[in-house]
Amino acid sequence: MSPLATLKVFMIRKRFEWRVRERTLQLGERTLIMAVLNVTPDSFSDGGKFHDPDRAFARALELEEQGADLIDVGAESTRPGSARISEAEELRRLVPVLKRLRNKLTIPIVVDTYKANVAEKALEFGVDAINDPSGLTFDADLARKAAAANAGLILNHMRGTPETWAKLPPLKNVVRTIATELDASVHRAVRAGLDRRRLVVDPGIGFGKRKEQNSEILAHLGQLSTLELPVLVGPSRKLFLQRETPMETEFASAAAVTAAILNGAHLVSVHDVKAMKAVADVADEILRSGAES
Repeated sequence: MSPLATLKVFMIRKRFEWRVRERTLQLGERTLIMAVLNVTPDSFSDGGKFHDPDRAFARALELEEQGADLIDVGAESTRPGSARISEAEELRRLVPVLKRLRNKLTIPIVVDTYKANVAEKALEFGVDAINDPSGLTFDADLARKAAAANAGLILNHMRGTPETWAKLPPLKNVVRTIATELDASVHRAVRAGLDRRRLVVDPGIGFGKRKEQNSEILAHLGQLSTLELPVLVGPSRKLFLQRETPMETEFASAAAVTAAILNGAHLVSVHDVKAMKAVADVADEILRSGAES
């Protein structure tokens, strides 16, 4: 096979339908933007800014107006070194925000949690999908709660916990290991009653991976296509992209988002929707040109 033929195969992104509650999202024709909305006091990027329910509500409306396709609400920080919080504390932060957002957005709401009971409560407020940062390794019952509500479920790959990440050695065969462990998470979800059409996988950039291995994951993201599921990638403002100024970090995030899309990501999780939507539009155009040539 010639180098050009290899490139063409490399740049074709498979299309999927992702079912979240009563909606069906088309994935693959263009990259969907999932906006991050942290309602925590201590997240690495914007902790404390949207802790107040009214501010969170205003920010959600702003993110939708800027072009977000989904909003991912998180009430527990998973920054490196962060400590776990109780179920009661997570709900104390989350529920007032979900009450404000209910029926106010036209785009799906995703809640970021690994706790089954928190997921169940969020789903009672009409949330469309759950983003489990642990990939069902912390609380496997979460999949059953999602299945009962016909919700979507994002399975994120995580090693250890945020408290232990700094001590973890590099993963051997990093992308192959991630693919194998995500496949196990998918099987757990399916056994719990979830239709595969409700699942999305995420390699977990920064979730227990060493700095240099995050770039390796992005470079070889296409290997996750063997899972036959849509792929979400969230490199935005992660520690391995940190530069001297916020603007330089945003440019680094743009590079990582572009790499993710060109290597097969169907969705990207971002903080700056307006800027990263422009980035995704250009990357999508490159993908289309590559597929047509």
